[in-house]
Amino acid sequence: MTHNPIIEATRRWVSDVVISLNLCPFARRELVKEGIRFVATGAASEEALLMALRDELVYLSEHPEVETTLLIHPAVLQDFMAYNEFLAVVDGLLEQLELVGIYQIASFHPDYQFGGTEPDDAENYTNRSPYPMLHLLREESLERAIAGYPGTDAIPEQNIELMNRLGADNMRRRLALVKAPDAANCYGQKPQI
Repeated sequence: MTHNPIIEATRRWVSDVVISLNLCPFARRELVKEGIRFVATGAASEEALLMALRDELVYLSEHPEVETTLLIHPAVLQDFMAYNEFLAVVDGLLEQLELVGIYQIASFHPDYQFGGTEPDDAENYTNRSPYPMLHLLREESLERAIAGYPGTDAIPEQNIELMNRLGADNMRRRLALVKAPDAANCYGQKPQI
């Protein structure tokens, strides 16, 4: 396996933020059973990213043993507004490939901002990640997981409450740690978060 710091940082984010804080109750099982595919694309344009997304949707269709993919794209759509507009193109690709209802794409970005919030509001960290990425989910698996987990409707509100309780500074430190764990503290000690 090649050393890829972007994938390693994203794995740490899934483990140390998403799972550790229980932002997604389904993530732990998939990480443990290696059902999450981490793909870092070198796409430098929206067109190249769209092709990488298409290729990954084909890959998932041909590999049912892979539950979900995090398609990480650090070189394109770093601006959140451009990223957010690109999501309509993503939906169009799903329609064009006749995959609506088969796959769902969730969105994560370092500068994610929900409508009606300020950029520094802590609740935005429920969807903030170390790099821009698209999360490809199998709709059938998602429905099955939701059916087997009571109270999924409350998850978004619980996550917002948790982010507000932890605070934006705390979450900013957590994201910095997953991107550069060695640089976070030059004495090799984990900072208090």
